[in-house]
Amino acid sequence: MDKAVLTASGLYVIVLLRAGGTFAVGWLAGAGTRRSRFAERISSAKYRRAERAIQRWGAPVVAVSFLTVGFQTAANFLAGSMRMPLSRYLPALFVGGAGWALVYATAGLGALELLARLFAERTVIGVAAVVGLLLAVCGVVVYRRRKAAPASRDAAAEEPEGPHGTV
Repeated sequence: MDKAVLTASGLYVIVLLRAGGTFAVGWLAGAGTRRSRFAERISSAKYRRAERAIQRWGAPVVAVSFLTVGFQTAANFLAGSMRMPLSRYLPALFVGGAGWALVYATAGLGALELLARLFAERTVIGVAAVVGLLLAVCGVVVYRRRKAAPASRDAAAEEPEGPHGTV
């Protein structure tokens, strides 16, 4: 069997188990919440509308979530906790999981092979590429933190003062 097909198949099984497990944990968490002291809070009309919307329209969101980084776990957990019917969830899982496996089996492995070849043939360029990538990631993190910092300072400035003039 071709290496790419084997890799894609293995990744597909992994994503089905991982995402399906996340959905199941969400389902159990939602069931537990419905029997807890929070049951009144989640029985409001607004919550029921949101639950119906997710049950009805959540499948495309679940399928597309596999093409994102970091959102797919939340989407699968939410689909489970909001009791998305399996008849809607499973097709979304199979389609989205297939897309995820294909992207990672082709582009992901291709990038790793390119990086390995770069290190083997031109080590200096490989190291420079990794350093450049790390600097770019660090730059994005610093930029986002600095951009978020004024918003959090503004929120702190708007808090009411305590009885003695301080919080």
